[in-house]
Amino acid sequence: MDSKRKKIVVALSGGVDSAVAAALLKKQGYDVIGVHFIFTKRTWKLSFQVKEMAEKLGIPLKIVDARKEFQKRVIDYFVSSYKKDLTPNPCVVCNKEMKFRLLFDLMKKLKADCVATGHYARISKNPNFKIQMSNQIQNPKSEKIFTLLQAVDKQKDQSYFLYRLTQKDLSKIIFPLGNYTKVEVKKIARKLRLPISDGEESQDICFLQNRDISSFLKKYIKPNPGNITDKKGNILARHKGLPFYTIGQRKGIAIGGTGPYFVVGKNARKNELIVTNDEKKLNSKKFEATRANWINKGINLPLSAKVQIRYHADKFPAIIKPGRSGNLIIETKKPLRAVTPGQSAVFYKNNEILGGGIII
Repeated sequence: MDSKRKKIVVALSGGVDSAVAAALLKKQGYDVIGVHFIFTKRTWKLSFQVKEMAEKLGIPLKIVDARKEFQKRVIDYFVSSYKKDLTPNPCVVCNKEMKFRLLFDLMKKLKADCVATGHYARISKNPNFKIQMSNQIQNPKSEKIFTLLQAVDKQKDQSYFLYRLTQKDLSKIIFPLGNYTKVEVKKIARKLRLPISDGEESQDICFLQNRDISSFLKKYIKPNPGNITDKKGNILARHKGLPFYTIGQRKGIAIGGTGPYFVVGKNARKNELIVTNDEKKLNSKKFEATRANWINKGINLPLSAKVQIRYHADKFPAIIKPGRSGNLIIETKKPLRAVTPGQSAVFYKNNEILGGGIII
């Protein structure tokens, strides 16, 4: 996107990545407006650091208190998923339903041209297409305008969280850090003397605030103890409540003797937690996903691609086929360990993110 006289809204979290993203865009000639979204108590505290950062960058700053909406769209989703014995990834929902939706709302309000974040990802545009400023994007079934790509820094790549974005979204998004490594970003921050601590990276689930998931869920879910059984139905011990366990879990099951045991399934009707001491029982080569989103609507199934079933997990070759009611059937050549309902299955072709869905 040509930077000449372009007004851009940049999300500032208070960390090094978003600060450097804003600095790079300003250097490129964009008219940069910073925005800090308050989602939790932690992000409220960071607003003071963001103000100092905006002053250092010489850009105006908007602070938006979105705690009520974050509670409704992200935390309530997180809790309700666990109540259904799913293990959700709230960052996937937050990026689409909160961060980018609020950024686009502010972009329209401020009559800006585009938005940016400090995500490590890249967007490539097909040079054969021209996007009209009216936002009307013509996308023939056999063609794609924008491609979402992994970042150059594979260790920091965050494309997994972004598979729910659409062509229209990508037409208005810039990821300034996609071609940089984290080491390079930190060097830029030091060179610019940005007021940022060089401490630990923020945790994936921001609203846990250094608590483990079980202790957080106990605020919302009443424990309902039941039996822990093996796959044959033999009772081995008692569990604290099905929502407090996830597929593949080893720690916290509290079964002695012939362990270690791993959670391999749940029987909600009988309120039973099913475990195994044979780790191979966690492996599966076929599973389903729902709520599919394809970044390029022209994709035809069946499709050969690689699948990633959790953030930072390895990618494995798979065949994606159409299932019932719009669901997807994913068959992998190699057995995958602990395919977990509620997590996202994201599909890749080389460095391109094709789309994904929620594992069921």
